[in-house]
Amino acid sequence: MGRSFENRKSAMAKTSNMKAKLYSGYGKEIYMTAKSGGIDPNANLSLKHLVDRAKKEQVPAHVIDKAIDKAKGGSGEDYHPTQYEGYGPGGCMVIVDCLTDNVNRSIGDVRNCFTKNKCKLGAPGSVSHSFDRLAVLTFIGDEEAVLEALIMGDVDVKEIEVSGEHLSVYAADTDYFKAKKTLTDEFGEIDFEEDSILYVPQTSAEVTDPLDIENFEKLMAMLNDVDDVQKIYHNAEL
Repeated sequence: MGRSFENRKSAMAKTSNMKAKLYSGYGKEIYMTAKSGGIDPNANLSLKHLVDRAKKEQVPAHVIDKAIDKAKGGSGEDYHPTQYEGYGPGGCMVIVDCLTDNVNRSIGDVRNCFTKNKCKLGAPGSVSHSFDRLAVLTFIGDEEAVLEALIMGDVDVKEIEVSGEHLSVYAADTDYFKAKKTLTDEFGEIDFEEDSILYVPQTSAEVTDPLDIENFEKLMAMLNDVDDVQKIYHNAEL
């Protein structure tokens, strides 16, 4: 696969640097995860993962608690995950993950971002086949010891990539919890720099034309401003 940690980081744009957008995104995710799987993080591993990740990104406790309390009643908004795929400037490919209570609004907002930057939305599956959905765990560790532990734990490891002191473990998305448990059981508490299930591009697309670069940056900025957008993945290399 030949992916570097730095390239992977640059190929995933998070929702926004604005705290309000970050808090809102986590609030919706935590609410829906607690509503569907239960409000006890010890019994709902997906919720535990989300809460841990939110705390790591310094989401205040009151935002987390409010989202879980809201799920206790079982009523309220229903947010639906939606995904849009398209082609960005310079032939790059883009995947946009949304969580929305109004699909018509979300697709209209996302399409507007693409159209205004001379980009085009594609049909479902038009670009996602060029990405791998993988569990990605990045941390400081010893490659040989980590690989041995994961093999013994029967984890479907796709690749381990080394960048300085950091290891990036790429595993099947279905083995996310197994991989994380195997590592923490073997090595104790680990400070994961990346701890997610992501769409990882199989290849990169070089975007070199100044106008394409400008349009790409505008596209990312506009998508990040859409309330329903949770994550953006792309294979552009500027």
